[in-house]
Amino acid sequence: MQRRSFLQLSALAPVATFPLPVWLRPLAGDLPGKSVLVRAGKDRSDQPFRFLDAWFTVKVSGRDTEGRCVIFDTLRQGTAGPALHYHKDCEEWFCVQTGTFRFQVGEETLLLQPGDSLLVPRGVNHAFVKTSPGDARLLLMHQPAGTMEEFFRTASKLADQRLEARIALAAQHDIHIVGQPLKPD
Repeated sequence: MQRRSFLQLSALAPVATFPLPVWLRPLAGDLPGKSVLVRAGKDRSDQPFRFLDAWFTVKVSGRDTEGRCVIFDTLRQGTAGPALHYHKDCEEWFCVQTGTFRFQVGEETLLLQPGDSLLVPRGVNHAFVKTSPGDARLLLMHQPAGTMEEFFRTASKLADQRLEARIALAAQHDIHIVGQPLKPD
């Protein structure tokens, strides 16, 4: 081995003894070797749930990705949406499948239509509301997954669904509420 190659490898040795944080590992390299299939209209754990006028089905659980992400398919029937909030420790990605949605991201207001996607970085205030008539579908991904799946499942079972009743639970799951939900008009 040439001296230059040896020195380069030696410099990496101390780093190699510490495991990399989950978000730095290559996606495909650390995933279990078994694929996960969730059929159309089905939930990953066969337990879809209703929350804020929407049906949630988990398509990819954080358990499937060692916490890297969680993906929800939501069927939005009403116009209720989340309160203006931010996540300190995760990005949130949205992809409109059907219908239209108005988003507030920071100070900006955006109208998303089918096929549009939006990535909201950590720490940025955001909220959305369905603006089209009828049902609409919106995919959501949180990266990393954190405890988002747990939050939505727990919040869906609360007897009191008012925003005030969910604020403390939300804060425990990296959802920091800073304002009211958007109105559709």
